Amino acid sequence: MRVIVSLLFIVLSFSLAHASDDTKQKLRGVWKLESFVVESIETKERRYVYGEKPNGYLIVTPERFTAIITGQGRKPAQTDQERSVLLRSMFAYTGPYTVEGDHLTTKVDVSWNEIWTGTDQVRTFQLDGDKLFVETLPAPGPNQQVPGLVKGILSFSRSK
Repeated sequence: MRVIVSLLFIVLSFSLAHASDDTKQKLRGVWKLESFVVESIETKERRYVYGEKPNGYLIVTPERFTAIITGQGRKPAQTDQERSVLLRSMFAYTGPYTVEGDHLTTKVDVSWNEIWTGTDQVRTFQLDGDKLFVETLPAPGPNQQVPGLVKGILSFSRSK
């Protein structure tokens, strides 16, 4: 009986590792942002905090996950106040990553906001052909445009 249980454990472990490798392979590439909304966990209210047509890309290599998202209609900054507005209308981070099931975890080593550097950013995701859907776990909004805990809901298409 122990031998059967051990064999089942080995087969299951191999299957899960292979599935994770296959998913990681499918994630690789460049993904263009299509939409981004922030949803309040408490009220379920959704806001386009970066506009209805934000800009952004995910770049996923075998070793690194990189995200940069910017708000719609940004203008060049001349003053400190304008630069502050630009900082609040974007986010960017990168680091090595792991995939386990539908969870993607980035160990952030570079970020637009040092509060994220050194953290694990966990996202759930779903692949559907050349579409990628990503949700953040509930957390305070990175730029505080929505009070309380929020989750980001993003959709991407594979860049060709």
